[in-house]
Amino acid sequence: MLAENYELIETIMLYGGLTCLFVLMAFAVHDVLARNNVPLIGRVVAYGVLGLGALGFAAKGIIELFWVSAGV
Repeated sequence: MLAENYELIETIMLYGGLTCLFVLMAFAVHDVLARNNVPLIGRVVAYGVLGLGALGFAAKGIIELFWVSAGV
């Protein structure tokens, strides 16, 4: 295998692993909020923070993709 194939597999596994971690965090937050009868505004804030973290991660990947394709 070429070195570029290793890099591609490493990148895919990194993004896949981080996606799995975000999903597991969402399940954990949902479980904690459901067991403690958190009001709606608390749930919105908790899910909003988790969602913004995931959105920032996705934005970083898109920006990185544009930079690599532009040769920066």
